[in-house]
Amino acid sequence: QVQLVDTGGGLVQAGGSLRLSCAASGRTFSNYAVGWFRQAPGKDREFVAAISRTGGRTLYADSVKGRFTISRDNAKNTVYLQMNSLKPDDTAVYYCAARDPIWSTSAQAYRYWGQGTQVTVSS
Repeated sequence: QVQLVDTGGGLVQAGGSLRLSCAASGRTFSNYAVGWFRQAPGKDREFVAAISRTGGRTLYADSVKGRFTISRDNAKNTVYLQMNSLKPDDTAVYYCAARDPIWSTSAQAYRYWGQGTQVTVSS
């Protein structure tokens, strides 16, 4: 069992930055790949980024590539999503999710989820 807590969301103007955090507790966090997903009102949950168990490999959705950076600190049991050059289209609830042992771009493949954190980007 892994418990995840997402924090760091907020209201920001277009072009601004936010850093989301996903803090884990429970089983050995380094056993799990982690993904970030987002869901806007009326839309399906979509893949944003993922990171391998060691942090050595990352994957991004085309829509955020070059603007978002995912990283992890296994000593702190935390995964981060640095979001720069934010756009109004990035407005959504952001969720982190954990999966053993490798990542997936499909939300259905993840067993453990954070509660979500709201990101709102104003134009």
